[in-house]
Amino acid sequence: METAKTQDPAPSATRSRMMRAVRQRNTLPERSVAETIRRLGRSYRLNSSSLPGSPDISNRSKSWAIFVNGCFWHGHKNCSKTKGGAFSRVPVTRSDFWSEKLRANRSRDARKCRELRRLGLRVAIVWECELIDRLAIEVRLARFLSSAEASKTRRGVDPRKGSHGKPH
Repeated sequence: METAKTQDPAPSATRSRMMRAVRQRNTLPERSVAETIRRLGRSYRLNSSSLPGSPDISNRSKSWAIFVNGCFWHGHKNCSKTKGGAFSRVPVTRSDFWSEKLRANRSRDARKCRELRRLGLRVAIVWECELIDRLAIEVRLARFLSSAEASKTRRGVDPRKGSHGKPH
């Protein structure tokens, strides 16, 4: 007999419906970060499919990209959203599946960040739990954007072109 701790409280059909309802784009955390960037006076594109990983928010000409990650889906280690990091814990039901899924998500995220950096873009990851402190995230994003834009100016790199000045 399963204990209450290991049993999923929702029937599988209900759980499937709930998981399908989770948005992938235009989430509340993404909208919050976009609003902050707009308040900082920066222009951007959402989900630019021309960049590796389709960053949630990016400005190719200014050489920066931002991913807004959900703590659970992207396996945020030591998440501060709840005591004990509940959002980064693997669910008890189908734990092998979820462990592999979250590991693959983290691996893909790291690969996409490396690809963007190879193109000359600065990359930031904003975790869902960080949005609790709006002032701190605004300060962090302002520093990131200023640093990314200053770095681009110093390098003189056009992210649309390779190191030889030719388009990719």
